Amino acid sequence: MNEALNTLIEEEINAISDDMFTDKERLLKELFENQFKTSPFSIEKLPQSGSNREYYRLSDGIQSAIGVYNDDYKENLAFIEYSKHFRNKGLNVPEIFCDNLQYHIYLQEDLGNETFFSLIERHRGEDNYNAFLYNHLKKVIEKLPEFQTKAHSGLDYSFAYPRESFDRQSMQWDLSYFKYYFLKLANVPFNEQDLENDFATLIDYLCATDSDYFLFRDFQSRNIMFNKESEPWFIDYQGGRKGALQYDLASMLYDGKADIPQEMREEMIEIYIQSAKNYIDIDSIKFKNEFYPFVLIRIMQAMGAYGYRGFYEKKAHFLKSIPYALKNMKWILDNVTLDLDIPHLKKALRSITESEQLLNINNPETLNVTITSFSYKKGLPQDTSGNGGGFVFDCRWIHNPGRYEPYKQLTGRDQPVIDFLDKEEDMKIHLDSVYTVVDKAIERYINREFTSLMINFGCTGGRHRSVYSAEHLAKHLKERFNIKINIHHIEQNIMVEDYNID
Repeated sequence: MNEALNTLIEEEINAISDDMFTDKERLLKELFENQFKTSPFSIEKLPQSGSNREYYRLSDGIQSAIGVYNDDYKENLAFIEYSKHFRNKGLNVPEIFCDNLQYHIYLQEDLGNETFFSLIERHRGEDNYNAFLYNHLKKVIEKLPEFQTKAHSGLDYSFAYPRESFDRQSMQWDLSYFKYYFLKLANVPFNEQDLENDFATLIDYLCATDSDYFLFRDFQSRNIMFNKESEPWFIDYQGGRKGALQYDLASMLYDGKADIPQEMREEMIEIYIQSAKNYIDIDSIKFKNEFYPFVLIRIMQAMGAYGYRGFYEKKAHFLKSIPYALKNMKWILDNVTLDLDIPHLKKALRSITESEQLLNINNPETLNVTITSFSYKKGLPQDTSGNGGGFVFDCRWIHNPGRYEPYKQLTGRDQPVIDFLDKEEDMKIHLDSVYTVVDKAIERYINREFTSLMINFGCTGGRHRSVYSAEHLAKHLKERFNIKINIHHIEQNIMVEDYNID
C-alpha cells in the first residue's frame, strides 16, 4: 500500500514538475535523468552573456550539471570534440557528460560561478589590482602557453567553426565587423577605400607570424573559471582555431572591463614568455614586436561586438565596455610605435579615442518620467516608450469636485479645485501612498540605469482629481530627484516637457 502510494506521489510530482518546465528545460531534464539515473530537483536558467547560447544549472541536491542549448549544430560539435581532446591532454576544461545534438543540447561539468571577472569585480579596490588579483592573473597567464601548445598537438581542426585557422578571411571578417558595426553606427567618418587598403596592410603583417598553435579566440576574464583551489579552468573555446600565440595574450591583457593596469600587462608579457619557453623556442624580441598589432585587431574585433550588441541590438550594457576599449586603444596609439603604414586606420582610431560622446557613453542617462492624467471612459494611455505602461493609479474613490457647479468647467490646475482637494483627507492618504511607492521605484530605476518610467492617474472625466494628482507628484519628484519629468494632461491636450518647479 505504502509503495503504491509513494509511486503515485512521485508520478504526481514529476507531472507537476514537467508542467513547470519549458520545452528546452524538459529536454535537458531528460538528458540529466538518462545520465545520472535521477531527476533534477531544480533547473535554474543562468544569465545570458554575449552569445545566443542558453545555460541552465540542473541539480538533484547532490550532483549538478550545466545544460546548454545552442541551435548552432556546428558550434556545438566543435565544443564537444574540442573538450574531449583537451581533457585527453590533461587541460582544465569541463567534462562533457552527454549530448543530444539532434535537439541542440548537451550536459557539461558544473565548474561553479566564480569567473576571473567576478573576482575582479569583488576584489578590485581603490588600489586597483591587489596581490590577490595579481596572483590569479599570473596563474592564468602561466597556464596559457601550455593550453595553446598542448591543445594544438594532434587536434582535428576539421571541427573548427567557422574557419580552421585565424587566416586572412577571418581577419577580414573581424575588421569588417568593426567597420560596419562600430565605425558606421558610431558615425565616425572615414574613406572606405583608404581604410580597406590599411586593413590589407595590417592583415599582411599578421598573416606572416608563426600560427601553428591553438588560438582560443575569446580568451578573456569571463571565460576563465576558478575552482575552490584557485586553479584556473577554461570554457567557451568553441570558436577556437589554429593561430598565433599573441592573439590570446592580447585578448586577456586588453580585455576591456577587466581594465588591467598597463604596468601589470607588461609584467605579464614577461611572465608569459618565460612560461612559453617550457614548451617551445620563443624569440622574446620578435614576440613583443608582433604583439601589439594583434592587440590592435583584437580591440577592433571587441569594439565591433560592442557596436553590434549595443548600437544595433540595443543592449545597453555592451556599450559600457566601449570607454575601456577606447582607453586601451589610446594607450596603444600614444605609446607604441607600430611598424605599419596604416595612416587612415590610425586616423579613424584616433578619432574614436577623442570622441566625448563615446568616452562618456556609459554615464547613466537621465531617467525620463512621464506623468499623465486621463479619463477612464476613454481607456488607459499608451506608453510610447515601448516599456509597457508603468504605474496606473485610480483616483475615482476620492471626493469629486466635478460634481459641483462652481468647479465643473475648471481643472485640477485651477486654484479653486486645488483648494478643494487640499482639504480632502482621502487625497492626502492617496498621494502619500503614491509617493512611497513611486519614490522607491525611481530610486531602483536610477540605480539600474533605466531610462523611462510612465505614471498614470485616472479619474472619471480626467479633469480634476487625476490632474491634481499628476501635478502634485511632478512637484514632489522634482524636489527629490535629478530626473526629467514630462506631464501630459490628455483630456486638456496639455503637454509640459521637462517640467520645472515655478
